[in-house]
Amino acid sequence: MANVTSRSRSAKECRDGSVQLDVMFRAVCDRTRVRILNVLRNDELCVGDIVQIIQVPQPRASRHLAYLKKAGLVLARRDGLWIHYSLAPVRSEFHRKLLDCVLTCFQEVPEIREDEARAKGLKSSGHCCPRPSAARLLRAAQMGSD
Repeated sequence: MANVTSRSRSAKECRDGSVQLDVMFRAVCDRTRVRILNVLRNDELCVGDIVQIIQVPQPRASRHLAYLKKAGLVLARRDGLWIHYSLAPVRSEFHRKLLDCVLTCFQEVPEIREDEARAKGLKSSGHCCPRPSAARLLRAAQMGSD
């Protein structure tokens, strides 16, 4: 019973922002999630692109993207049937420093270098998911500001 109460309290505290630091730390304590953050540093990507780049099964990539989204590190944007992911805008000094660390401290990890090479190859050969046109992006931005 105490465990259930503790979970409920933790979820409420997360909404209040008091435990958000813990959630963000836990989000970057996983190798797959660090790799996802690194591939999203320069581009918005769909799950199919992320799967091709980091070479993990789609359900695993989706599960880790959901965790990163819950932690406030990643945003998801729906475009028809596709969901495109990008890094969330920095909301605090802690968030900025955490991203700086994740995106610079792990550059010597061989998997991250390999991911970057695959990302460059994917970008030159075309993405798995259809890319939205500039006009569609402009319409979406205008609709969001209304």
